[in-house]
Amino acid sequence: MFVSVGAAFAIGATNYSIGSGARMGPGYFPLMLGVLLGILGLGVILGSLTVDTADGEPIGRVAWKPLLLIIGANLVFGLMLGGLPSIGVPAMGLIIAIYALVVVASLAGSSFHMKSALILATILAIGSYLVFILGLSLQFQVWPSFITG
Repeated sequence: MFVSVGAAFAIGATNYSIGSGARMGPGYFPLMLGVLLGILGLGVILGSLTVDTADGEPIGRVAWKPLLLIIGANLVFGLMLGGLPSIGVPAMGLIIAIYALVVVASLAGSSFHMKSALILATILAIGSYLVFILGLSLQFQVWPSFITG
């Protein structure tokens, strides 16, 4: 993924004037970023081919439960934040979407504690509100429409 995204950025940057290190054009930064991302991706690929475990045993099975729950948590977040009007699912807003994200993602761990998940969700919701709504003035629906009217 890193290699392909890096290559796409580097190729896309060639549509702009690149310039030089002393006099950078608009395509210089995306080109360098794409090249560095591609190099990082190649490093990850090479590192994955030479993995050794501590006891010399082969790498274990894929942990399907955490993998599916983390991906599902992101899907639930997107669904709750924006809703899905085509099937009648309303947007629930940023705060409820964050709580859903944290609770579903917390289920992926080896032990689940609802109190810890709710504390984390509260901190994340307050921080997200302060940064995105107040700080950056982004236009997110914060609460469900049945609460705000």
